[in-house]
Amino acid sequence: MIADPAAPPIDDAHVKDRVSPRHIRLDFNVELIEDVRMEGPAALMERDWMSPYVWLDADGRYGFMVRAVPKPGAPRSDTGMVWTGWSGDGRNFTMLDAPSIVPGPDAFDAGGVEDPTVVQREDGSYLVYYTGVLADQAHGELCYASGPSLDRLHKRGVVLASTKSEGNTKEATIERTADSQWRLFYEYAADNASRIGLALGADCAGPWIEQPTPFMPREQSWDDWHLSTGPMLTDDPDIPVMFYNGATRDARWRIGWIAFDRDCRTVLDRCIQPLITPPPVDDRTATDIAFAASVIVREHAIWLYYSLEDRRLARARIRRS
Repeated sequence: MIADPAAPPIDDAHVKDRVSPRHIRLDFNVELIEDVRMEGPAALMERDWMSPYVWLDADGRYGFMVRAVPKPGAPRSDTGMVWTGWSGDGRNFTMLDAPSIVPGPDAFDAGGVEDPTVVQREDGSYLVYYTGVLADQAHGELCYASGPSLDRLHKRGVVLASTKSEGNTKEATIERTADSQWRLFYEYAADNASRIGLALGADCAGPWIEQPTPFMPREQSWDDWHLSTGPMLTDDPDIPVMFYNGATRDARWRIGWIAFDRDCRTVLDRCIQPLITPPPVDDRTATDIAFAASVIVREHAIWLYYSLEDRRLARARIRRS
């Protein structure tokens, strides 16, 4: 399934944040940072890890999907495989013996599979959005797989195709709306930068109808060039919050937050400074990235899961004020 072919591509290069005159007092602070740990087969543990997607499964366990990437210097056979694990505490995960999604054999993901996002349906089955990378390992599109369990997923193909105005669709964030529709945020490429797109659909598998861009980069700020989708905090349905990823032109990524109205069409508030910044490094040429992937709320605690330096995983306990 793809975006509605009758809907023309939306050119949002001129769009500014649609900021509401409504005044709210909202802020977030980091109380605690912990490493996320995995125990699994050698084929997983010898790779670097990115895109940690954590959710509370229907059986009460913490579910976990992660992108495993060849380490620098290793043969670049793919841009990633997706592995699954489970945990009782949300920090220490036991991984399955084999990956849940691997590249190929079809062309749409022959180069790699990245950025998992999990939806558990009411019947207990799963739908997993992921980025399928072409054989050139430079271009990708948003794809999905589904199945009765995470070790029995079947690929369904491209769910939101790249267009002339929105190439390289990836990094899905999907939520159900108040009227039982579905809302899909995603990253796309435009004007040599990453942007965040929005689409609506009647089902979690689409088809998707593109909407106006929800927000844009800010001049002379830490997020003045690139934006990428992050997880949505929806425990207060009237003020959904996205922990988004932003960067300067040289791709130094940080994690911030932005608050919307109930329909995610108007910005109510937005952070000034990043919420999470990578630890300082001596080598300025080193990978300088913190990138949010998922958020959960359990026992009134907000836990934000993210990757650092495109190779290791962490979680932060967030306090709202």
